[in-house]
Amino acid sequence: MEFAKSVNVLGTEYRIERHKISEDEVMKKNSYAGYCADIAKLIVYADTSEDEYFADMDEEERKLYSIRTMRHEILHAFLNESGLCDSANASNGAWSKNEEMVDWFAIQFPKIAKAYKEVGCLE
Repeated sequence: MEFAKSVNVLGTEYRIERHKISEDEVMKKNSYAGYCADIAKLIVYADTSEDEYFADMDEEERKLYSIRTMRHEILHAFLNESGLCDSANASNGAWSKNEEMVDWFAIQFPKIAKAYKEVGCLE
């Protein structure tokens, strides 16, 4: 799955790169499928062609996995560019870095966008 090479996030351009997990120390060390580097303005997502990491997925599952990962990382970028990456501290760290919350937004956004569009409040 290939995506655009960049995305504009609230006026800031983020590069988008696909990396092999086997060649990316951040992904390999942390068992990540992607990440958003806020200082570098970079979004990285895993190359799902590596069977070592994605053996239990067929092509359609790998495609959907990449899409979900991209949504997740773009949401991190939006939170970063909104000023919420450093100043949202809670006892367990910044709430804007909470993976469960970002996953929820990434998974539910298409449904939310559809509802907004149906109602006419997407703009």
